Amino acid sequence: MTSDSYFAGGGEVELFERAFQQRLPVMLTGPTGCGKTRFVEHMGSLLGRPVVTVSCHDDITSSDLVGRLLVTGGDVVWNDGPLTRAVKDGAICYLDEVIEARHDSLAVLHSLADHRRALFLDRAGEVVEAPESFMLVCSYNPAYRSSLKVLKPSFRQRFVTITMDYLPPDREAEVVVTESGVDSAVATRLVHCANTIRGADEIFHFEPPSTRVLVAAARLIVAGAREIDAVQACVLAPLSTDAAIGDGLRQIATAGLLADEEPV
Repeated sequence: MTSDSYFAGGGEVELFERAFQQRLPVMLTGPTGCGKTRFVEHMGSLLGRPVVTVSCHDDITSSDLVGRLLVTGGDVVWNDGPLTRAVKDGAICYLDEVIEARHDSLAVLHSLADHRRALFLDRAGEVVEAPESFMLVCSYNPAYRSSLKVLKPSFRQRFVTITMDYLPPDREAEVVVTESGVDSAVATRLVHCANTIRGADEIFHFEPPSTRVLVAAARLIVAGAREIDAVQACVLAPLSTDAAIGDGLRQIATAGLLADEEPV
């Protein structure tokens, strides 16, 4: 599915457009794999703005975002980071899983996410004013289970929050069909299986399976794999390496498939 065939789950497109028009930053929240990144790509295409994506992690620093001084040919030269380039280009800067970044690294976003809409490059001695076309977008999964991974309320309140979730089953099955070319009945079974597993994630403590893995399973099925084998390889195996949990998940998945394929 390309960005121009995005399947909306609610009013997120209109709300994002209004935020862009009012030059407000947006925070996308929702479970892993519910389509947050695809949504941002779609909105970039819809609004005619490039999207600069930064995948956040524990080791990312403010310098990784804004830039740093480098020695080049004997001279010290400032090199813009992805955030600075996005501001200067009037792009959409998308910080994916921003909850993974350290709090001190996120401090550089404060002046961009309030009325100032400016990026202060202290080491370069420069202040970059964000043009009207620039937009700051962050995303994270609020159900992330580590108590050490939280965003400060003062940071969250700088953003318009758009809550996302998995699509309704019929719409998610449509996505799987569009992405893989699998039969609609198979896609429906895969989605039912995923929702059965998603309902068990509080018991087993894993990230629920995403639409992305359902598409991968569907592509294997199109290539000739059995449904349960494709689900095992693409959906179940990445969830846990614990044998007991794996057996439990396989039982749940087998039941969720409502399999009318050959017995497993």
